[in-house]
Amino acid sequence: MSSTQTLPPPVAWAQRRNVVFLTICVEDCKDPTISIDESKIYFKGTGGTEKKDYEYTYNLFSEIDKEKSRSFVRDRNIEFILVKKEEGPFWPHLLKEKIKQHWLKVDFARWRDEDDSDDEGEGQNPDLEEMMRQMGGLGGGDNRPSLDDLEDEDSDDDDLPDLE
Repeated sequence: MSSTQTLPPPVAWAQRRNVVFLTICVEDCKDPTISIDESKIYFKGTGGTEKKDYEYTYNLFSEIDKEKSRSFVRDRNIEFILVKKEEGPFWPHLLKEKIKQHWLKVDFARWRDEDDSDDEGEGQNPDLEEMMRQMGGLGGGDNRPSLDDLEDEDSDDDDLPDLE
């Protein structure tokens, strides 16, 4: 056994009727090992400011469709869209084991309750391909604004007096 101990990485999760969003919060994780199965997700990688080794097998509460589920390795995290095998019933928790994990948090930005309607404004489209396109997964391109987009938009700075 090596002298470095592997840790479970910090994770945020949210769900909808048909998908579970899972975000592994590890920055600069180059070439992680990821495996998606019907009942579990395996992750192993090194990252973060201290280049820690992370490894964990997430035994999921319920089964997912591994063929339709996807992962996206980003600079700041690793994101998953896990398609539920059975659409509709919300999972009471992410993992099969009903134990409080200190590294597991709810992603409130993406969370929807079971009784929330799916049509609460734009961007709530339950269509999987559209969600993946918004996350940059299905060749949707990178439509994120750049700093150049901010030029000349806010001209109220003209009225500020000079500093003395």
